[in-house]
Amino acid sequence: MTRLLPLLMLCCALAASPSRAQAPAADAGVELAKPEGMSVRVAPQQVRIGDPFVYEVVITHPKDHRYELAVPQQTGDFEFLDQTRQRQDGPESATTTFRVRMSAFALGSVEVPALPFDVSTPEGPRRYTAPAQAVEVTSTLPPDADGQGADLFDYKPPEEVPIRSWRLVFIVLGALAAAALAWLLFRWWKNRPKHQVVVPRLPLDVRTRKALDALKAEDLPARGQVKEFYFRLSEIIRGYLGEQYAFEALECTSSELMASLRRMHTPGLPEDALMRFVSESDMVKYARAEASAESCRASLTFGYTLIDQTYVPPPPPQASDNAAAPRVQ
Repeated sequence: MTRLLPLLMLCCALAASPSRAQAPAADAGVELAKPEGMSVRVAPQQVRIGDPFVYEVVITHPKDHRYELAVPQQTGDFEFLDQTRQRQDGPESATTTFRVRMSAFALGSVEVPALPFDVSTPEGPRRYTAPAQAVEVTSTLPPDADGQGADLFDYKPPEEVPIRSWRLVFIVLGALAAAALAWLLFRWWKNRPKHQVVVPRLPLDVRTRKALDALKAEDLPARGQVKEFYFRLSEIIRGYLGEQYAFEALECTSSELMASLRRMHTPGLPEDALMRFVSESDMVKYARAEASAESCRASLTFGYTLIDQTYVPPPPPQASDNAAAPRVQ
């Protein structure tokens, strides 16, 4: 009986431990990619809190596959700074190396979030997720800070600060402004023109090109406003795609945008180029990545190319059955 007791305890422990062979669940409707090889490393392994480190992922895959990093929306205790991507093709396969620079804001052994990838294959889009890694995060204070008399204070709770209020003055001014606006509206309504000329709306491709020309003329990257440039350019391209294919592109996230377009009939749509633009613009807008002037020009050129390859003018309106037939002279 005493010999059976350790065996029973071992069986119970194995039954209670979670299985490590379970694969992560794939995104609904998207299959998982299977690279030929993959290696992950974090350098350096120990960093001070707030200091940058590099999360490197090296993926070996077929030459007709393309891997693009999808920046996670929720990064927890980490901040994504920038990323680089390098691809090297060999005779039988290709190797793509991603280097993501980030910083941590939690002490101790912290797990770096797993990196998801969008994979373009001849069979269709796939997904792949690189495994998470651990990094040791240390404090910026020296080990003998307490012995040297360093006083550490926690964050103070918010305190009420008395501020002089101009609320009554603003209310009076607002009432006067409302009265003046009402009087002006009455004068306009009384003297309004009886017949108004309706200017026809320009076609979608003409309006989009005008918006791109206006953005190009402002030359925001030369003035150091790269983030504002990508926000404006992304809004123009999303507005064009939403009106061209009749869906709410401006309200979609980057992954929702690509998923919606893949479900539609989009002849001529450069999916790989669009995915690269979406990934680059997200890194600049949300991860504070740097973009060169050449990258900004290439992104603007992509907007014109997208119109040339995808715009289809709407069919002309059909004549009504009740329309009068033309008279023969």
